[in-house]
Amino acid sequence: MLDILHKIVYTGIGFAALTEQKAQEFVTELENRGDISSEEGKKLAQDLVEKARKQSQELRKTVQEEVSRFMENVKGVNREEFDRLQQRLEKLEKAQAGQVDEDSL
Repeated sequence: MLDILHKIVYTGIGFAALTEQKAQEFVTELENRGDISSEEGKKLAQDLVEKARKQSQELRKTVQEEVSRFMENVKGVNREEFDRLQQRLEKLEKAQAGQVDEDSL
């Protein structure tokens, strides 16, 4: 599941980069046709790139929230629980071998 979410994030980042490239190509085309001036083209390109970056940030935020929500709902143990269970298992193994008093478990 996490692999899929990573792919989504990387796709979003790639999309933002592609959008920046396409925005510049679009602006250059408009400038070459004489539809906008060079100064207007620079402003338009900056605006388009800024919008793409904001969308990329929003996508990252959304994915992070979804990953967090997913991880909260996953049936499993966190690191603290795992460490506690591992210690208990080690005590049980020692008790089975007769090395520890079973009341300390």
